[in-house]
Amino acid sequence: MNPLGAAGEQPESSATAGSIHEAKPPPEVLVTPRPPSIRTEGGLPAVGQPSPPARRPRLSWLRVLPLLGRPISRTMPWVTLISGCLAGTGYLAVMARVAGTSHWTLSQGAVQLAFLPAVAALAFVLRAPFRPVTQATPVPAWVAPAGHIVLAAPVLAITCWAQLRIMAHTIPAHPLSHPPAVYPMIAQLTGWCAVTVAAAACADRSRYADLGGAAAAPVSFAAITLAWYAPVTARFLVEPPATAHTVTVAWYAITTAALALTCAAMRDQWHRYTRNLQRLSSPQRNPS
Repeated sequence: MNPLGAAGEQPESSATAGSIHEAKPPPEVLVTPRPPSIRTEGGLPAVGQPSPPARRPRLSWLRVLPLLGRPISRTMPWVTLISGCLAGTGYLAVMARVAGTSHWTLSQGAVQLAFLPAVAALAFVLRAPFRPVTQATPVPAWVAPAGHIVLAAPVLAITCWAQLRIMAHTIPAHPLSHPPAVYPMIAQLTGWCAVTVAAAACADRSRYADLGGAAAAPVSFAAITLAWYAPVTARFLVEPPATAHTVTVAWYAITTAALALTCAAMRDQWHRYTRNLQRLSSPQRNPS
């Protein structure tokens, strides 16, 4: 005989089995697949179709360029740039005063030496503050550094012009002698600025981004010193032994290459980190 509990459960199990047999699957509905070009209302893709990647219009950020003048000018390191330019110009003015009382003229080497503080200050111009905020905006990240370079160019041009005028005042007017050519030195100073900008742009895209200017200024001075005193480069970059035309062409070629490197570095939005791939691939072991 079956126990009472088993006898009591028999009707419930039979009812459950009856309900399962009575349940019928839902009727199948034939759905015609939509082509990828068909979209639903509101511009959304059809069900089951992959959504296309979001594309930002190429020229959409050009509309906000007029509005960026004020923020870029506020984040510009004016104090550093103007201090470097005034320091070199003041040094050259003092040397011109001494040259006037001693009856000797200033050489182009004095102007080049006086322009070095402005070159060192230029290394701190490309540092873009609040880079995480800048990268979150629809404007490319290189707009702020490029705007800083555009604002710094007139200041450097005025500094170069003022220093050349100071040197010209120390040269006595003589009908039989001509002053030295100025355009090779302008090409040299332009090349120095371009090399400094390229070094600062590369340092700003590295792990030493917070020390971009402090790292770019020594690198620029080392490159200038190497180009000035190395026998291989001095034949093309220093006058003499190179001619004025050769010096001008060589330094403008360096300027073009440095600007191309700057553009490539400014478009790179990721900082470069050196990692040991073997260490990352191997599982970590407990020190125990």
